[in-house]
Amino acid sequence: MALTFTKHEKISLKRHMQFDEKWLQDRIAEDPSILGLGELELRAVEKIQPKAGRLDLLFKDPETDRRYEVELMLGTVDASHIIRTLEYWDIERKRYPQYDHCAVIVAEEITSRFLNVIGLFNSAIPIIAIQLNALRVGDSILLNFTKVLDEIILGDDEDEPREEPADRAYWEKKASPESLAVLDACMKTLREIEPGCEPKYNKYEVGLLINGHTDNFVVFSPKKKFLGIAARVPDSEAWRERFDGVSLVLNQAKAGKRLRFTTTAAALQENHEMVKEIFAAARQGEENGD
Repeated sequence: MALTFTKHEKISLKRHMQFDEKWLQDRIAEDPSILGLGELELRAVEKIQPKAGRLDLLFKDPETDRRYEVELMLGTVDASHIIRTLEYWDIERKRYPQYDHCAVIVAEEITSRFLNVIGLFNSAIPIIAIQLNALRVGDSILLNFTKVLDEIILGDDEDEPREEPADRAYWEKKASPESLAVLDACMKTLREIEPGCEPKYNKYEVGLLINGHTDNFVVFSPKKKFLGIAARVPDSEAWRERFDGVSLVLNQAKAGKRLRFTTTAAALQENHEMVKEIFAAARQGEENGD
């Protein structure tokens, strides 16, 4: 059927008698995908924060277990809502340090002044700013969410890792014995490529020792339900195309020269040869200086 042009009218939810913040909150809770952050799952609505009010919405990414702390505001964003967004993010990440967290502020208008302010935080804090446009089309209302500030993916620094020493027991508590078992399976695969390979447990990631020397051509981030892997491969874009249709989960954010993905025990078993190829490519690239 041919499409026809229909004129729309922009409306302000803040000044509208029928639609308020609770109505907006309910629409997002019903279908989190309208935010444009992926297929998220709702974890909580109006979550009480100790001595700090209520978090409007809490979502999680079912593939990575990442948490999104979402603050809503009708009208033009102001300083108090920015502070509240950061405060709720900070509380949640301290209460649940085993997960990655991202702050999200949604407002009908985000002026250049406050966009610059949010951008200043963005170099140190994962924060996303989304502007909402409510449009009347005939007898219907359309909600259009536009990401005006995305989180900054920091550069690749695994060659200078944050080497605060840890041990296996630390990671079994922070992550889980199950994800450590997946790490063990990956190490077994790595030893098929580099026999002298051993894990090097640090507080922020698990790197590699090759014959006693640090060589992080692959680093690992154990989580509760899965294992994060970052491999330095020469052509990460070509590798990204190979993730279509496999049970390994590709991290869509592009950062540095690392190919980042997550796996479970089952996914690793199903895709053992592909993972081995990735490890081999990373090792070869390291030797060639790529």
